[in-house]
Amino acid sequence: MLRSHTCGELRLSHVGQRVALCGWVDTYRDHSGVLFVDLRDRYGKTQVVFAPESGPETLQAAKSLRSEFVVRVHGKVAPRPEGTVNAKLGTGEIEVRAERLEILNKSLNPPFQPTGKELPGEDLRLKYRYVDLRRPEMQRTFILRHRMIKLMRDYFDALGFLEVETPMLGRSTPEGARDYLVPSRVQPGTFYALPQSPQLYKQILMVAGYDRYLQVARCFRDEDLRADRQPEFTQLDLEMSFITADDIIGIIDGLVAGLARQILGLEVPVPLPRMTYDEAMERFGHDAPDLRFGMELIDVTDLAAQAEFRVFRGTVAEGGRVRGVNAKGAADRYSRKGIDELTQYIVEGFGAKGLAWFKVEADGRLASPIAKNFSADLLAKIAARMDAAPGDLLLLVADRFEVTCKALYALRKRFGAELRLYDPAVMNFSWVVEFPMFAYDPDQHGWTAMHHPFTAPRPQDRELLRSEPGKCRAQAYDLVINGSEAGGGTIRIHQQELQQEVFGLLGIDAATAQERFGFLLDALQYGAPPHGGIALGIDRMVMLFAGLDSIRDCIAFPKTQRATDLMTGAPGAVDSKQMRELGIICQNPRNRP
Repeated sequence: MLRSHTCGELRLSHVGQRVALCGWVDTYRDHSGVLFVDLRDRYGKTQVVFAPESGPETLQAAKSLRSEFVVRVHGKVAPRPEGTVNAKLGTGEIEVRAERLEILNKSLNPPFQPTGKELPGEDLRLKYRYVDLRRPEMQRTFILRHRMIKLMRDYFDALGFLEVETPMLGRSTPEGARDYLVPSRVQPGTFYALPQSPQLYKQILMVAGYDRYLQVARCFRDEDLRADRQPEFTQLDLEMSFITADDIIGIIDGLVAGLARQILGLEVPVPLPRMTYDEAMERFGHDAPDLRFGMELIDVTDLAAQAEFRVFRGTVAEGGRVRGVNAKGAADRYSRKGIDELTQYIVEGFGAKGLAWFKVEADGRLASPIAKNFSADLLAKIAARMDAAPGDLLLLVADRFEVTCKALYALRKRFGAELRLYDPAVMNFSWVVEFPMFAYDPDQHGWTAMHHPFTAPRPQDRELLRSEPGKCRAQAYDLVINGSEAGGGTIRIHQQELQQEVFGLLGIDAATAQERFGFLLDALQYGAPPHGGIALGIDRMVMLFAGLDSIRDCIAFPKTQRATDLMTGAPGAVDSKQMRELGIICQNPRNRP
């Protein structure tokens, strides 16, 4: 090997040894003809000293070094002179006195310094990702990612799971998001689809008798992107036979507790807390609530109906709800202008019609431009319902239940950050269970699956499929970490008749079901066991465990929000010959080679 040690390895115990180090020039200092170079690799830094005793040829070569040059240094380990120890470095008690220098490769002046104090803009970082990935923060993240995946694999291996790879080229099936399609050259006019998840294949594996399946799976979804969403992502995918939802949740509880202990040094009590979907929506307005702080949503619909305020009374008369939050101690934090900004935030972003507010005065009275529409007794009841105290800011939204959920959830999330209602270092883990089987899509005038079309209903809700599908609850469960969905799973339908019935409710007729899912429907008739599983988003879990704001920081080569790879230029045009071979004509051709 070109090196005998890494740049983070040497200690006082190595003093006197001759070593060979390889790495990148991090910093370069010339002190009266003695050159000090911090040599860096992913393991750390070592100070290398080039002095006259290094020899004229070596010293001359050292003078040509610049930031990010790749070099190999031969030298002798020595203790640092008294008063020059760097306690911040593991190697800070030693230095290497250079005897020979090889410049393995030069570097252009980098667009930013990997160990610089100022973080460059994200577009620049993504364009020069090979430089960005040298940053110690990035390297720590990918070390964490590697360790988490290894711990996951070890955990499930000890429980008897088998890792089985499933195809990347499958057929397109309607599972929610748009598929990425791959044209077939040998069968013109036909397309493969990249997997949105290994859902159908892992169900087939259960039918095949592989009762504990595991895979670190790559998945692809052609959907609009956010800070925590990418067109290609990695999930820990697992499936089990002869189990209940409680069994799967219990196994994941153990995994989460183990990761928290070994990665973060936290002891997480298990079982993790659970709440139903309905409870989550009532208390927090969202199916992935952040439980690191309170500020729960409060319903005052019955009180609002008694006011002379037409907006409230009209909303209640039309079957809507009046709900709000209490921003404790925030009355002085938000001026009228600040409240107007909050109003604009929920009106433009979340479809609310407006935002009503009260500030709680020192004597406990509720002050607001709309206060004149409420009796003193009614204001007192609202204050009591919302646990109001002097200095609090009460905010209310009157609208359809769904709109109040979206608007108040957004306000709660914003207040949590702006008012610093939680410690960012705290981790909270919980489950949301018993999701609805279906959601009504007014544009399609029909039902859509809340999770996916293969989700089993709760046994006690089986008859509701025929009478009231909207009230049917699924055997579905989501793992929530710090207000983010970190994973989701369901017990699957394992009986062909029930699967056909659910397809029918989703508007998938028998012929279409057979054409798209015939292989699954056939398999369910050949001894399919009861089974279920879950998929955990590895990218998102690494983001949360590392305390990052974006999953792009824990994916080596991510895409932008426009699904573009700034480093390679993907997606890009292909030449006409390739298009002809695939039988494709592009309606909006770009410049092609």
